[in-house]
Amino acid sequence: MRNTGWMVTFAGTGINLALGVLYAWSVFAKQLTEPLANGGFGWSKTLASMPYITTIGIFAIMMIPAGRLQDRFGPRLIATAGALFTGLGLVVAGFATPEIVWPALLGFGIMAGTGMGLGYSAATPAAVKWFPSNRKGLITGIVVSGFGVAPVYIAPLTNSLLAQYGVGNAFKILGAGFAVFAGLLAQLIVNPPAAQAAAVQAAAKPSGETWRDMMRTSKFAIFWIQYACAATAGLMIIGHLSRIVATQSGGVITLGFLFVAVLAIFNALGRIMAGIISDRIGRVRTIALVCTMQAATMLIFPSLTSSGAFFLGAALVGFSYGACLSLFPSATADNWGTANFGLNYGILFTAWGVGGVFGPLLAGRIADSTGSYALAYQIAATMLGVAALLSLVQEVLNRKRA
Repeated sequence: MRNTGWMVTFAGTGINLALGVLYAWSVFAKQLTEPLANGGFGWSKTLASMPYITTIGIFAIMMIPAGRLQDRFGPRLIATAGALFTGLGLVVAGFATPEIVWPALLGFGIMAGTGMGLGYSAATPAAVKWFPSNRKGLITGIVVSGFGVAPVYIAPLTNSLLAQYGVGNAFKILGAGFAVFAGLLAQLIVNPPAAQAAAVQAAAKPSGETWRDMMRTSKFAIFWIQYACAATAGLMIIGHLSRIVATQSGGVITLGFLFVAVLAIFNALGRIMAGIISDRIGRVRTIALVCTMQAATMLIFPSLTSSGAFFLGAALVGFSYGACLSLFPSATADNWGTANFGLNYGILFTAWGVGGVFGPLLAGRIADSTGSYALAYQIAATMLGVAALLSLVQEVLNRKRA
């Protein structure tokens, strides 16, 4: 049984390795904003952010029906659909041109966003159900680390494909490859037998509660706000990192995709480490530590101009953001059980979608109008400070209930 659980866990990690193409968007975006003479599309920073923003919004929205579907029909079917939608969406995005934006919005934005929501919603709940409650953080961290570490290979691969084949063909090649890879792994994503799942659920506290029960609690409201604040900062940097490096270095540093890969490594590390730490000291305290660290990082980001400084900044942002992608699903299972985990986490995940749309769009507009990202960093730092303070409120409420 345990061997099967680990098989499901690592298959889910592999699927997320493919779906994590989302986090390599800044490599595509940098090329899309280049002049036509340099093989780019000549798009503005804001326009180049729109497919990415659309993907995040659709991804988050789809997590709600996808969570319900995988709870009802099982994770294998939903994960397979996710792989196919994502791959086909990338192929469609390959038909975009400097004058025609809609294939990128439809393909990468709507279709791939739908696929990511389906695939992501199926991988984590299935894995978590195979293990006892005291390992939720670790298992969640491992599965979602695939999504975070994906740019380690996707960023340089995409950069190479762009150089050799251009924007359109790079999208198509990635789409075909990911559909096959993730589609095969999806066949390994299964729930445990009903008897084992019931035993694991019975050992957990509380038992599985419905989405209505969850949304009536103050904990849900606090977690939602914290998640939105953390996503705003993290996805703002992830979506713009290659351009941030080019802008703040005065064009001296041209290999921005390398820092995308650095961010991805620490993104994955943060997911696993936060899962382990939060299993020991609790989710609320770990969320407070992560948000505080991320706020401090935002305050120092305007001063980054050298390769070493960007390495440190990318590492801190990646670790802090990645930690949240482990902490909030684990907190959902802790507080409202695993029986309805897919739907419950899908609803909480809308906070990630709101932050992910707001952050990159805010940063793009500020950079286009001022030539600098400084104000965007300050806004993100303030939001993260609020999120950290909310953890103190959560601690007080928990003590009163005790």
